[in-house]
Amino acid sequence: MHTNIPELTLFMKNTALLFAILGSLFCTRISAQTAAVLLKNATIIDGTGSPAKTNTDILITGDQVTDIRKGIKAKGAREIDLTGKTVMPSLVCAHAHVGTLKGTTSSADNYTRENLLRHLQKYQDYGVSAVLSMGTDRPLIFNGFIDSTQHGQLPGARLYSAGYGFNTPDPNPGSWMNLLLRPNTPEDVPGLMEKLAAVKPTVVKIWVDDHGGNGQKMKPEIYQAIIREAHMRNIRVAAHLFYVEDARKLTEAGIDIIAHSIRDKEVDADLLTKMKQKNVTYIPTLSLDEYQFVYAGNPDWINDAFFKASLEPGVFEMITDKGYAEKIRSSPDYQRNMSAFKTALINLKKIYDAGIKVALGTDSGAFPVRTQGFTEHLEMELMVQAGLTPAQALTIGTRNAAEALRISQEKGTLEKGKKADLLILSANPLDNIRNTRQIEGVWKDGKEVSKGPLAK
Repeated sequence: MHTNIPELTLFMKNTALLFAILGSLFCTRISAQTAAVLLKNATIIDGTGSPAKTNTDILITGDQVTDIRKGIKAKGAREIDLTGKTVMPSLVCAHAHVGTLKGTTSSADNYTRENLLRHLQKYQDYGVSAVLSMGTDRPLIFNGFIDSTQHGQLPGARLYSAGYGFNTPDPNPGSWMNLLLRPNTPEDVPGLMEKLAAVKPTVVKIWVDDHGGNGQKMKPEIYQAIIREAHMRNIRVAAHLFYVEDARKLTEAGIDIIAHSIRDKEVDADLLTKMKQKNVTYIPTLSLDEYQFVYAGNPDWINDAFFKASLEPGVFEMITDKGYAEKIRSSPDYQRNMSAFKTALINLKKIYDAGIKVALGTDSGAFPVRTQGFTEHLEMELMVQAGLTPAQALTIGTRNAAEALRISQEKGTLEKGKKADLLILSANPLDNIRNTRQIEGVWKDGKEVSKGPLAK
């Protein structure tokens, strides 16, 4: 066998060079993935309910928080001085809707990949890193899309879903609610639950409400069957409701999450005790109730750029039209809605003080006036209006909401080993809850992904 020595030598040199280049690229990629960032001298609100830490550093390595304390030394880390700034975890919304809202319409026709990504980007720009879509989703997201958002492979907030919710039979449900599951009898429930379980929902959503006397309410034997079948599959159940007696019966039936405020009457000691014993999570959606009547006048944030940037095209013109305001004032539900809001505020304070877990949720994205992003900040302001402290509202919007989604092992607080999903604020929300709107940076997986909604 004849070997050409010069050619062999050249081949070996080229091979060595190729491996050196590949090795360099690989190391560069690994270095980029694990590059350390040191946020210096910030006020840290960690989301656990602990007091804020002043002049404190956060070390981020890759996508995780790896240290939080004063005076961290990290050789080679990129340092960012945050003197005078506040750092807090990104918000989590445990009750939202995505995909169906566009302009002044809510429609199944709007439910496209492009629109979903647009909504998730908007939430992220407003500092919301994860949202639970409550029961109005469509098949598009269950073929890899939702998993890709949760693993950070798509831009924007991470998406969680209740799949197709359970409601009462309705011959004309409207396009964006036409995939809801509508059992006629308890015997219909197991088969429908099997269909829902196939898409692996975070929770099961049920509607138990007569919509102010304008519709039928789900029968107890139906929702009892839903709760039973869901729990057999280790899936929790969240209820849309309005009335205190429905809350009582649902709690007794084993409901896991009350997804709206109790608004007809003040809660009593018996219900509070039962909710605490049954470990019910309460999502008040106070902003939903305020939106029902507030545009009859001019809320003080109507011309706020932070609010206006969140609106779909055409919505600002709609809500500031005099005819729109008059339509709200002349509605037979106007006084009822204002009364319901006041009761919701009272009940939130009672429920929180009773030691029942409260989580942030807004129902944003269901209709054009429930604007995505801004509403999550408004919700915390309304919690403070109800008598909670800013610190309590912030924990509800971070740790508690992450716990409601069962993602708190990685998200919802700033602690060692958790995802570096955080907000950098120019002012401290413990001084004024509205300071959550002073967003200078939104970080996801250890990287800045937005400078807030007003930076565009």
